[in-house]
Amino acid sequence: MKHISTALVKAQKAFGPALKTSTNPHFKSRYADLAACVEAVIDALNDNGIFLLQKNYDCADGVMVETVFVHESGETLECGIVHFPATKRDSQGYASCLTYARRYSLMSACGIAPEDDDGNSAVRKGMSMGELADWLSAIHACDNAESLKDVFSKAFKAAQSDTASQKKIIEAKDKKKKEFE
Repeated sequence: MKHISTALVKAQKAFGPALKTSTNPHFKSRYADLAACVEAVIDALNDNGIFLLQKNYDCADGVMVETVFVHESGETLECGIVHFPATKRDSQGYASCLTYARRYSLMSACGIAPEDDDGNSAVRKGMSMGELADWLSAIHACDNAESLKDVFSKAFKAAQSDTASQKKIIEAKDKKKKEFE
């Protein structure tokens, strides 16, 4: 376990944040999807000789997933099987459950988490760094003026009275707007 342990320590130092770039339409909340979680860690893992493997196991009532790290030395670290029950027992329900299980297994194994600001929003004034980064990423991802206007409006409103964040949001919007001109 010497090689993989050393490599995982180095990799973890380089992990990025799992950005909340996806939106749950039912709850109107933002979350870090599986792609954002993989993106936050995959380069650091690979740069340190670690292959990310997520094993699926047979399960009658849901899905079971295990995140495994395989080092180029041949050493492996198995992070434990997690079980998630499928609420819908059809192909879409199982696929959704599998994605959910992979995301949480990966975050747990890597020690990463998207910023949880649910309990903090009532007591803090201003926008968190993670939330600002998410909005700036969303502005940068806009591919037309109409989507930019919509995202900017939501981002500016989310910043409330945080003038420093509002200024950065305006700057990002203006920069992106120039790309469309």
